[in-house]
Amino acid sequence: MPTTILNVPDISCEHCERTITNALAPVGGVQTVNVDIPARQVRVEFDAAQVSVDQMKDILQEEDYPVASVE
Repeated sequence: MPTTILNVPDISCEHCERTITNALAPVGGVQTVNVDIPARQVRVEFDAAQVSVDQMKDILQEEDYPVASVE
């Protein structure tokens, strides 16, 4: 199961963490979502056959959490 790290500079608090988790967790193919507030990163374990990194970036963009880069 691939894992990606999304760098999201606008993460600053637990509200951000909840918003991001609630936006990504229900998406088909997303297995786990872990938000690291101090590092401003979102680690997502996902099924690449069901969801792409670009789709996850689009979802976060819609929630006003643009992804600056992907590791």
